Amino acid sequence: MSEDRRRELGAGDEPVEEGLAVSFNRIAHEGAERLHRTVGVMFATGFAGGLEISLGVIGYLAVDVATGNQLLAGLAFSIGLIALMLAKSELFTENFLVPIIAVAAREARLRRLFKLWGSTLLANLVSGWIIMWLVVKGFPEWTSAIVHSAHTFIDGPYDLQSMALAVLGGSVITLMTRMQHGTESDVAKIVAAVAAGFLLAGLPLFHSILDSLFIFGAIHAGGDINYLQWLVWFAWTVGFNAVGGIILVTAVRIFRTKDLVRDRRRNSPRNPDSPRGPGEQTESGD
Repeated sequence: MSEDRRRELGAGDEPVEEGLAVSFNRIAHEGAERLHRTVGVMFATGFAGGLEISLGVIGYLAVDVATGNQLLAGLAFSIGLIALMLAKSELFTENFLVPIIAVAAREARLRRLFKLWGSTLLANLVSGWIIMWLVVKGFPEWTSAIVHSAHTFIDGPYDLQSMALAVLGGSVITLMTRMQHGTESDVAKIVAAVAAGFLLAGLPLFHSILDSLFIFGAIHAGGDINYLQWLVWFAWTVGFNAVGGIILVTAVRIFRTKDLVRDRRRNSPRNPDSPRGPGEQTESGD
């Protein structure tokens, strides 16, 4: 009876609120588009994402060196997230919500998700490594700030606290994606990016891509940090980023829209019982 009443009150016939249904369909459609690109396009988009998030790191360092205020520097870092949104590029950790929902809705196969993750992750790191070399050479006066920031992450013990910070880092960036897909207002999307940037860099939380840029900068600057230390830290952090983004945010959203997921799976071209038929749409390259 309550479900019937909800349908009467809403403007649509979906089994959830109208706004949630619109957001879900937008996410599923975008996720399918991301997953059906070639690996080369995925890499190029991820490479651009690394460049744009580096703008946030530059803003963070400029404010940190000038003021010594980490919270203000966190606000400056949001420049990178805003650039990422406006330029339609991608971070690896940004690809937890959108493509996973598309896979859950049978808009693409699981192996395409792994291709997207691998391509984007590698591209983010390569472009970030390059930009941080340029930053170190272009702003040698920032060297001590870069090395200090890198040690904040590298020197942290692998304990419950660092695990929690990494889980929160993955949750925040995925929640930002969820908020931005829940509105068509560019102003609201920018507000979400500023809020996420403040939390990620201002507190700071542990984020595998963002913090790797600081570590790369410290290595370029000749700090007492090496790539093996980075790799150990990265493996620990990226795993718990995934836990935060996938379990705490994405899984909850899939559960909340499970009826929409089921309906979309039923109508998927990969479903032999789909009204569209199994041959109306295929996955190129599979």
